[in-house]
Amino acid sequence: MSNIDKYETRKKMVYDFMCDDMYVPMKIKELCIVLGVKKEDRPQLEQILLDLQAEGRITLSKRGKYSKSEIKKTVGVFTAHQRGFGFVTVEGEPDDIFIPAEYVNGAMHMDTVEITISPVTTGRRKEGKVVSVIERGMKQVVCTYEASDNFGFAVPDNTRFGTDIFIPKERSKGAMSGHKVVVEITSYGKKGKKPEGKVVEIIGHIDDPGTDILSIVKAYDLPVDFSEKIMHQVQNVAKNVTPADMAGRMDLRDWMMVTIDGEDAKDLDDAVSLYMDGDNYVLGVHIADVSNYVQEHSALDVEALKRGTSVYLVDRVIPMLPRELSNGICSLNEGCDRLALSCIMTINKKGEVIDHKIAETVIKTNRRMTYTNVKKILADKDAAVIEEYKELVPMFEKMAELAAILRKKRMKRGSIDFDFPETKVVLDEDGHPIDIKPYDRNVATKLIEDFMLIANETVAEDYFWQEIPFVYRTHDKPDSEKIAKLSTFINNFGYTLHIGADEVHPKELQKLLMKVEGTDEESLISRLTLRSMKQARYTTACTGHFGLAANYYCHFTSPIRRYPDLQIHRIIKENIRGRMNDNRREHYESILDAVAKQASETERRAEEAERETVKLKKCEYMSNHIGECFEGVISGVTEWGFFVELPNTVEGLVRVTDLTDDFYEFYEDTYELAGTATNKRYKLGQKIKIVVDSTDKIMRTIDFKPAE
Repeated sequence: MSNIDKYETRKKMVYDFMCDDMYVPMKIKELCIVLGVKKEDRPQLEQILLDLQAEGRITLSKRGKYSKSEIKKTVGVFTAHQRGFGFVTVEGEPDDIFIPAEYVNGAMHMDTVEITISPVTTGRRKEGKVVSVIERGMKQVVCTYEASDNFGFAVPDNTRFGTDIFIPKERSKGAMSGHKVVVEITSYGKKGKKPEGKVVEIIGHIDDPGTDILSIVKAYDLPVDFSEKIMHQVQNVAKNVTPADMAGRMDLRDWMMVTIDGEDAKDLDDAVSLYMDGDNYVLGVHIADVSNYVQEHSALDVEALKRGTSVYLVDRVIPMLPRELSNGICSLNEGCDRLALSCIMTINKKGEVIDHKIAETVIKTNRRMTYTNVKKILADKDAAVIEEYKELVPMFEKMAELAAILRKKRMKRGSIDFDFPETKVVLDEDGHPIDIKPYDRNVATKLIEDFMLIANETVAEDYFWQEIPFVYRTHDKPDSEKIAKLSTFINNFGYTLHIGADEVHPKELQKLLMKVEGTDEESLISRLTLRSMKQARYTTACTGHFGLAANYYCHFTSPIRRYPDLQIHRIIKENIRGRMNDNRREHYESILDAVAKQASETERRAEEAERETVKLKKCEYMSNHIGECFEGVISGVTEWGFFVELPNTVEGLVRVTDLTDDFYEFYEDTYELAGTATNKRYKLGQKIKIVVDSTDKIMRTIDFKPAE
């Protein structure tokens, strides 16, 4: 036995001795006697005690007595990494707990686990060990099936599920090699044995159209179909608005108003109106009164809460509410009487809301407008389109005027506008991508954005001061550590951030983004700024929205596709009708925390699924361009290579192993790779020509090589 092994054996013996129920705290002298430690071995015992203290396993009292530390156990959700380590998210902990690979203890992705947190941190983040798995998170996994003679293997799509799953032949459901399948795990495998499972559904063959997207739908457990009970409820919903429905509502049918959406939008849930009152603008934001048709606690409502949001995948929409509702009676279709919840705001020339009214209304939109046509009127001055909509043009011009005032006011207070290009994937009828391009953000999309923001702020502020239970959209201040790191990094490019008493004002980040606009490093610094910020979420406490530099904010404008909006519509209507008594307040106080949590979680799930489908189609699109040369910009640098983003928003990796002209070292502080012999550098924001080398649809990765 080596000296190290002897030392570790003795260390374990000392610790086990202190863990014994019969042990009473002792001084080192007493420990020497009880353990029979010779005089010459005492220095080693002292070292062992120091080490055990440093590891947080034992403590030393003021009286010089040693005892076992009371290790606090914590419960959280485990996120696995394909390299073996993982992270545990614990409620109340600001950062995830890092779990080294040797301490994962059989935990798998999304398991609920019990951990101990080490009092000693080697890096910046806390470390821990998994003590036990409380509940398995992934009971079903989407896999690609590989058949053998008497059994099969299922290879999980999710690379975080680090191993194949063994499938006995009789449990394969007749699946063949290349089938995408849903596997239910029957045994999670112990002591080197693979997990076992059974095929519960065959999605389709890997090459069949639509199978790839459907696999992602299944992987994220997105509910697709509505039950018969729900569809029966929907069938009973009236198809038209009756005089009885209109009773007691403000009648705004003679107001000039329009919907402005994308060409292919079917669920038109917001209309806008504008007229002048002297020098003041009277802006109406009219939202479909969905809560009139979706009653609290109904099967429809329970399902909507479960879904939390509509999910917009590249080739389909999975709606929160059945299409019969969202595209029918709840859609503000041109020329149709519709019930709405309206926020009517009087706004002065400075962009201040000097008066407002939130009311139940009945409306009739004059025209269904598209972003394209409004842009043609306002920006392109297209004579034919102006002629077609001539009765509306003066209103659009006033709208553009007001939107500019509101935007200027927001910018002045420090609102941060991340103008990242979103990806639009164009598919053929078989679901294959034929084009990938950035989404167009134009004067019309921004106009609607500005109006929805002011309505959301106005409603949130109103209900905050009324002290009525509510669901807010909040965005916490960034961690001071992350901001300090960002500040250090941008110094390399000659930029500075003014950080106040341990926190940064959104205006500082906004100024930074404005300074980098149009520079090589714009994309990089914008991304790093975004990464240094927290995620927005739904809460019952109105703690403000950092990114918008707003003290009050909520989501009011999309009850067809977001549950929080539907939830607050109910609260607003009860309040308008004078029914918000102590009983109802208590009711809402008891449910809203859970609603906010569910809405935040389903939003994350939807975002991830949307991102995965886009990555998949980008991968498929680029697989048709292997060997072709493109120019892009370096968007990220790591020790294993650098990422290049092309003008169409596709991103690929150039691996350091493919940089054969030199040995490259990674410099973390400046995010660059430098050749040790040539001093050739690859750094963020740098333009570079690349060749598409390979794609991997399963991993959803694209590899580039530098063009010669």
